[in-house]
Amino acid sequence: MARSKRKVVPRILPEESEPARSRGRRSMKDIIPKDTWTVFKIMGEFVEGFESLRRIEPAVSIFGGSRVRRGSPHYRKAVMVSQALARDGFSIITGGGPGIMEAANLGARRGGGASIGLNIRLPFEQAPNRHIDTLVHFNYFFARKVMFMKYACAYVVFPGGYGTLDEAFEALTLVQTNKIDNFPIILVGRQYWRGMLRWVTKEMLGQKMISDQDMDLFTVTDDPREVCRRVREGYRKRLQVNGDTHTR
Repeated sequence: MARSKRKVVPRILPEESEPARSRGRRSMKDIIPKDTWTVFKIMGEFVEGFESLRRIEPAVSIFGGSRVRRGSPHYRKAVMVSQALARDGFSIITGGGPGIMEAANLGARRGGGASIGLNIRLPFEQAPNRHIDTLVHFNYFFARKVMFMKYACAYVVFPGGYGTLDEAFEALTLVQTNKIDNFPIILVGRQYWRGMLRWVTKEMLGQKMISDQDMDLFTVTDDPREVCRRVREGYRKRLQVNGDTHTR
């Protein structure tokens, strides 16, 4: 018995409505206004930073973990270093939060120097510490990082996490590529940085990802006096290169 052939009728779908077609898509009409206003927000952060910080030089940016506890050895040493630098006439710039940042701002106050906090607005809200004279708020990490670099003549890096490493390696990259000169980068805490330095030497240097000279772009120490000496020397060289005979 022969089977009857079934006629296939194509199914005609109803025309998709405009809202349904555009759902989940972004057109240029959606993108342009939002992105344009973002540009203005970014510009506003730069303008506020420049206006707030243009009188603080010479300054030193000090980095370190927000989870470092008050009274710990790293905390006490950060207070000591920033206090000594403040007495030498340097303003102290930090991320404005707790831990090492708080210690450095406290040391700046004790040393009679300007105490600067560049606070970042985070979803879990990082509250500024109470030892800050000049506080600037940022929504964008990259705008904040420009301020750390633009107004500092040196970086002092205490033990910390991802953010601390980010700042340290960005500075190393800028020095390595000759974007900035006579800029000391000082890592404080030999024991803490030992494993990282071992890896850098074995893997990065060993596989020729960096050169021997790149290992001289930073100093590792536990001595607050050496930190201050390195900062002063770097600043003196910067003044001489710029044709300024005044030295500290």
